[in-house]
Amino acid sequence: MLEKTAATEPSKHKNVLFVLVDDLGVKDLSVEGSDFYETPNIDALANRGVRFTQGYAASQVCSPSRASILTGKYVTNHGMTTWVGDKFGPDWRSRKRFDSHDPAPYKHIIDQDEVTIAEQFKANGYDTFFAGKWHLGGKGSSPEDHGFNTNIGGWDTGTPVGGYFSPYQNPKLKDGPKGESLTLRLANETAAYIDKQKGGKPFFALLSFHAVHAPIQSSKPLWQKYRDKAEAQQLASSIPRFKFDRRGVTRQIQDNPIFGGLVESMDNAVGVVLDKLKETGLDKNTIVVFTSDNGGLSSGDGYGTSSLPYRGGKGTQFEGGIRVPYYIYAPGMSANGSDVATPVSGVDLYPTLIDLAGIAPSAEHKLDGISLKPLLVGGQTAERPLFWHFPHYANHGGEPSSMIRFGDWKLIYYHEDHRVELYNVVQDIGETTNLAKQQKEITEQLKIKLEEWLLATNAKYPTANPDYDPAKRKARLDRVKDSIPRLEKRHDGYLEKAYSPDNQWWGSEG
Repeated sequence: MLEKTAATEPSKHKNVLFVLVDDLGVKDLSVEGSDFYETPNIDALANRGVRFTQGYAASQVCSPSRASILTGKYVTNHGMTTWVGDKFGPDWRSRKRFDSHDPAPYKHIIDQDEVTIAEQFKANGYDTFFAGKWHLGGKGSSPEDHGFNTNIGGWDTGTPVGGYFSPYQNPKLKDGPKGESLTLRLANETAAYIDKQKGGKPFFALLSFHAVHAPIQSSKPLWQKYRDKAEAQQLASSIPRFKFDRRGVTRQIQDNPIFGGLVESMDNAVGVVLDKLKETGLDKNTIVVFTSDNGGLSSGDGYGTSSLPYRGGKGTQFEGGIRVPYYIYAPGMSANGSDVATPVSGVDLYPTLIDLAGIAPSAEHKLDGISLKPLLVGGQTAERPLFWHFPHYANHGGEPSSMIRFGDWKLIYYHEDHRVELYNVVQDIGETTNLAKQQKEITEQLKIKLEEWLLATNAKYPTANPDYDPAKRKARLDRVKDSIPRLEKRHDGYLEKAYSPDNQWWGSEG
């Protein structure tokens, strides 16, 4: 059992509110340059705190990224390298993907010997609260098993089974009135919890939205607002809405009115919780973190958005798959109200938060991330590499690969054929020009660093598929490419004035 660790220094930052959004790309917020989505509450938080302009998720898919946030470790060190439930080994072939390799095995739960951030805070006198999406294991690996005193809605699945409106079909969340918004319900539960904490123990609260994960659903009024906005902007007439990029289709413009409504409802829910902090006066000594678990839904799962100018989206090895909104507000920090361009990762949030709270890290739990407190007070951190490892195929066109970001450079190593790509992601944020042949010395240096890290962390790798048939894979990819006209027609339909789902707007009308 984790023993209480002595505080390294007194701290007034007693409370932590951590807001984790599902599948929100860095370009899905107006503060990040979107002209389509309206997110005033999140924008205000980003402008009030420190906005990390090169913030990264620890993985391009959800479960490993979330496990990295909770453990402060890279995916190779906690062992969950893909979303829980994904097929691996020879079973992958049942997907009829006809791929050259069988994906590597992975852990389906967070090990009990991991000291999660909730357990660390709990051991130091904090009350701990969780609401929303978990997707890190079921019985024996639920929020309650990993340090959370209260769990509202967190269970083994990652998708909102009943959709975004009650009834929810969630064994850990009582249904509300028919048509109640799941996103708003989770916010209201979190706000009610905060209200009860006035004058009580300090708290660590993790509000983990299902939004904006598929299924993409909205209420009719919000759909109408964004339908009219898309029509006024006439984006669909400027460039093709979809294009094929190597292994999958990627959306190029933001004009999906249903997704626009889903984003706004999430922003409204964030506003509910932030308003409660202010109403109770707890905002004066509460750290607020806002981020996403991976890049945006431009490459699948409903194709809700575009991540341009970044390439790809959720599930891919490109910047669109791993760049995320990354904001930290901590009262009294001198860098509040500024942007910081230092590359940072989801693995850094654990060490940062316990440092801000004055809690010494557990001696038996090695953290891969670093505290970002020096950046929050206007200082610097030592230059270091960031790493990713995804020995799987993503539903969104992502390939088995490992990556390193160091300085302005990003190297991608592909496990199928051992090729590498090198991009200067500061000068070429769209990853359009592979410089591996021109910059051979940098390529070799980064490749060696990446190989050393993979070896040191006992990374698992995909294995060759003896039944691989390249002709069948090409035929499948041709079918994916040929799906673009159907996608265009479907998404044109969302903008029709008479558009109406046949189930009372996904149950939002009760």
